[in-house]
Amino acid sequence: MLQVLDILKVAHRNTIEPSMNLLHLKEQHIPGSIQYVIRRYYAQQKWTSEDTGMLVYHYNDQKPEENFLELRYCTTANKYCFEKSCSQCAELPTQNCSGSHETVDVFSFHFSATFLHQFVHNVKLVSRKDEVLAFKHPHSFTKIFPVCSRKRVSLDALLNHSYAGAMENIFVNAKVHELLLYSLECLVDEKEEGFVCKFLADETGRERIYLAREILLRHIGDPITIKELSRKVAMNECYLKKGFKEVFGTTIFDFYQQQRMEHAKYLLYEKGLSVTDVSAMLGYSSISHFSAAFKKHTGLKPCELLFR
Repeated sequence: MLQVLDILKVAHRNTIEPSMNLLHLKEQHIPGSIQYVIRRYYAQQKWTSEDTGMLVYHYNDQKPEENFLELRYCTTANKYCFEKSCSQCAELPTQNCSGSHETVDVFSFHFSATFLHQFVHNVKLVSRKDEVLAFKHPHSFTKIFPVCSRKRVSLDALLNHSYAGAMENIFVNAKVHELLLYSLECLVDEKEEGFVCKFLADETGRERIYLAREILLRHIGDPITIKELSRKVAMNECYLKKGFKEVFGTTIFDFYQQQRMEHAKYLLYEKGLSVTDVSAMLGYSSISHFSAAFKKHTGLKPCELLFR
């Protein structure tokens, strides 16, 4: 059987090897957005390797349009069942299926330099992580890293959530950004340190920050002010803004705008909705305001994505 590193090296291909049967495939290829492929395999032999991640940084100063960052992961010990209606069967075979399969799950997330530019635009580059995001690091490299508990929780959520349609797109985008944040930390081998915001040392404080993010995602088409958000999570506005920035590495406003525009791409490209409909669904007061925000975020006019 292939070793984990071999699997990660070929994670972008359609097959891995004959002894591993593909059970499930989920992918997205929206232009200008995150490209991802999630494959779930049934390994006919016992799998004993540890969960592993790989960061691939591709840099070519002669062809900057081809620069990209890719995250790949291989995890094990999850369960997959073809018959969703018997999900409460405690993993026992039922009349409709032969029971769940233990899987080897392979993830690949592709970020173009154009997509990542939004995170470093007008930002002072102060670390190697910033240089990588801005494609200022002058050499291509590949880094192998372990899958820590935070990454594992995000990856498991991508496999086991119950969302569908538009809500699934919102949820997946949020989780992929979590993975990007957590994986970039491995570039400098930073140790887990205490939070700068002391109130985050308390689990209750961190839970309120995570709740704030969930509320923002639920209000993707119904904008909510920071004042309203602070009331819903019972946290001082100043603490909320500082805590959100420390936990997620971005401001509340930038996070919300980024999620809205990513969802707009999905609605325009995958669902084929009109610019008028998408503007209304995302809570914009006018098409011109939506178009300006979309152009600022993606570099494209909304109508351009419709005809790709």
